[in-house]
Amino acid sequence: MRPQEIIAKKRDGAELSADEINSFIDGVCDGSWADYQISALIMAMFIRGLNMSEQDALTRAMLHSGEVLDFSDIDAPKADKHSTGGVGDKTSLIIAPLVAACGVAVPMISGRGLGHTGGTLDKLEAIPGYNVKLSKAEFRAIITKCGFAMAGQTAEMAPADKKLYALRDATATVPCIPLIVASIMSKKLAEGLDALVLDVKTGSGAFMQLIED
Repeated sequence: MRPQEIIAKKRDGAELSADEINSFIDGVCDGSWADYQISALIMAMFIRGLNMSEQDALTRAMLHSGEVLDFSDIDAPKADKHSTGGVGDKTSLIIAPLVAACGVAVPMISGRGLGHTGGTLDKLEAIPGYNVKLSKAEFRAIITKCGFAMAGQTAEMAPADKKLYALRDATATVPCIPLIVASIMSKKLAEGLDALVLDVKTGSGAFMQLIED
């Protein structure tokens, strides 16, 4: 499928099929879609929105663009928490070790700042010597030893999201609920979790201004 046809379809407000969305994500990962074409489509998604079928297809395509971690050998429930983002959001830094102390394994894949919000990875990197770029083996070893680990996504985990994340930040398409949902859920489902807590921020310092959003 030609990128121009998919971009034009969403630009005009039509629904994208799962095959078209899969073609888009394949192009993001294999480089057949240029950055300006990716940016054009995510802007069209921002303006026109995505329905539930499109959002589901996008999340699944982003999830399966890479590998899904398997922590089934760890004899503890696996859980994580993710925030939709807001000013002064430091909850993850506190809640991960607290939950791990209660016997829950927390494989936390965190992100960088988007828009006006500071990312968990950016905060962690302010700590001298803290390494957020862990291999899959290092990530697993730390969880096994400490009960939790906080790191950035690897090149193998939801690589489509990593690319889209950076372009959303550069193209003013961050506050788009369907893109926020697909980004969060593709990463979190790739962690192989048993449970997930979503911290949905609202207000003047958040991406969603109102609870209704």
